[in-house]
Amino acid sequence: MNNLILGRYLPGDSWVHRLDARTKFILSMLFIFVIFLANNVYGYLLAAVFVMISILMTGLGFKVFFDGLKPLAMLMLITTFLQLFFIDTGQVLAQWWIFTVTTDGVVNSIIVFVRFMLIIMFTTILTLTTPPLEVADAMEALMQPLRKIGVPVAELALMVSIALRFVPTLMDEAQTIMNAQRARGVAFNEGGLIKRAKSYVPLLIPLFVNAIKRAIELGDAMEARGYRDGEQRTKFRALKFTQRDTVAAVAFVIFTVALFATRYI
Repeated sequence: MNNLILGRYLPGDSWVHRLDARTKFILSMLFIFVIFLANNVYGYLLAAVFVMISILMTGLGFKVFFDGLKPLAMLMLITTFLQLFFIDTGQVLAQWWIFTVTTDGVVNSIIVFVRFMLIIMFTTILTLTTPPLEVADAMEALMQPLRKIGVPVAELALMVSIALRFVPTLMDEAQTIMNAQRARGVAFNEGGLIKRAKSYVPLLIPLFVNAIKRAIELGDAMEARGYRDGEQRTKFRALKFTQRDTVAAVAFVIFTVALFATRYI
């Protein structure tokens, strides 16, 4: 759990760190859709190279990102495994009861795994290089048009900001509780799947109690400091597009065009 990178911000002064939060947020969301343009080996190789270059430009190193994938490995493997049985076209490789594994199913599973991994690695660049408050400010700025139809933009942005901020905190607390219970003889990695699942149940009560306590303390602190939502609030850090953001946007457009071109190779 210590390796979970979702919601963690690692300070730095890299080229990516200095990008406007809105630019990183928009490009992260667009990447989720653009990756589906790849339909062959060349397209996925191009996407992988683009992600690797983006990671290099964060100055954080590949190890941070690959270590961050470990807590999500089981989810990725289960998702990939299920894809084996969704496609029944192609040459049959194995068959048992109502389940059939075909060549097309294997290929589709590999594609889903690669997409999953690339999306996670690219989108986590946003949270690793952007403070949670800037992410919330970026979301609030981008959702401003929704105010006209009554959407509580400021409240939604605040909720996302708090969620991103406290995900790693809750994970750290869960790790602390696990270490305390290990010291008392609890074995989390022994026995079958059901036994392992049951061993995690005692984590839930203290974790929920701590989470509720922290939420109450946060609410009291915000109220004591006179927090009020609304349009009259000012920002300590103003978001500002620079030439650097233009370069990033142009680079992403070039990547998208090149990825689309690989469909015809």
